[in-house]
Amino acid sequence: MKQMYPKNGRVILHVDMNSFYASVEMAYDPSLKGKPLAIAGNPEERRGIIVTCSYEAREFGVKTTMPLWEAKKLCPQLIIMKPNFERYRAASMGMFDILREYSSLVEPVSIDEGYVDITDSYEFGSPIEIAGTIQKQVFQQLDLPCSIGVAPNKFLAKMASDMKKPMGITILRKRDVPHILWPMEVEEMHGVGRKTGEKLRNLNITTIGELAKADEIILKAALGINGPRLKQKANGQDFRKVDPDSASEFKSVGNSTTLPRDVSNQRELLQVFEKLAAQVSSRLKRKKVMAVSLGITIRYKDRKTITRSRKLKNPIQHNDEIYQIAKELFIKHWNGNAVRLLGITGTDLVEPEQAVKQLDLFSFEKDAKKEPLFQTMDLLRKKYGTKIIDNAGALSDMKLTSPKIGTDTSFNKDFLHGRPGRIDKKEKDDHS
Repeated sequence: MKQMYPKNGRVILHVDMNSFYASVEMAYDPSLKGKPLAIAGNPEERRGIIVTCSYEAREFGVKTTMPLWEAKKLCPQLIIMKPNFERYRAASMGMFDILREYSSLVEPVSIDEGYVDITDSYEFGSPIEIAGTIQKQVFQQLDLPCSIGVAPNKFLAKMASDMKKPMGITILRKRDVPHILWPMEVEEMHGVGRKTGEKLRNLNITTIGELAKADEIILKAALGINGPRLKQKANGQDFRKVDPDSASEFKSVGNSTTLPRDVSNQRELLQVFEKLAAQVSSRLKRKKVMAVSLGITIRYKDRKTITRSRKLKNPIQHNDEIYQIAKELFIKHWNGNAVRLLGITGTDLVEPEQAVKQLDLFSFEKDAKKEPLFQTMDLLRKKYGTKIIDNAGALSDMKLTSPKIGTDTSFNKDFLHGRPGRIDKKEKDDHS
């Protein structure tokens, strides 16, 4: 399969969930399938806005950001629901967990889309086979449709994923750019909004092809540094890497690992959790944040996936604390069957300065012993700047290795309650 991949370039997937919020509600309640459904910010008010809608609703002309009264006028039988963000975040986590089975290089872009670098994933098949397998797996396990773009860079992958919806797979190569992208209206290009489109049209640039051939100096004068960047992309060039550690809106940090074989030995599984805890701790320290909630993911050999999370009294960051909570959750909820994937996710992240501790006697005594050190560190920071000194753990970048490690997963919430192969309900215990 390696010969199906470029020797020097990359192979990037852009996975985009179709009508995500509406699709999640249909997966949760199958009676909604095939009906015009809209998720609205405030269904009780006529002034409410459509957040997203099903493809059945779109056939009536209903669109995202349309006022509710207008949508009801176009489609009187429209079913309107409030958004359930915990449910959507849980579905998102399930989707990203699946992506991390095929590559450690997964970059969430938003709750319903992300990039995957599969350049070194040839063991799973050709690029188009991997895209097809991911699409089927997301649909079979989560009952959610997605479209996937396959390309040599992030920009082309994003453009490709928009071309066939729902449930489409599109390959877009650099050699395809002149005859596929260039004839398109400039506003159809990813990265060109309404205002930028107006500025480009004022320069008599109406298509992506005209942008690709435009004078770079004129573009920079009109759009600043973004002008030359857009021209570069219009020519099919994009040198950005898929970065698992890039900032995402999820406010979470996590790692998951697909085991090389099915494992039912508790000691082995806890050793995996130790490694994951160290990796999550390393990333929390590197990002200089602490987790207020911690969750684990367990995927069994039959692909049934459960997540369990716990709200913590005190924000945590250290690997021993993370491991202890993950261990407790695992021992409580593991059914003894063979496991294929494990994950740990820290969520509800806060900066250390914002973390207000509810100190019990033990943590008070432990912190009191360190108080002279903290005072000295504060004095140094005030005198020389906040970056002059830091905890050793925050400066280390632990390079632990294990197969198929993923990062920055989303929240651990319940999605599809108890259904085979779906994410199960979460735990809401307080840590004591």
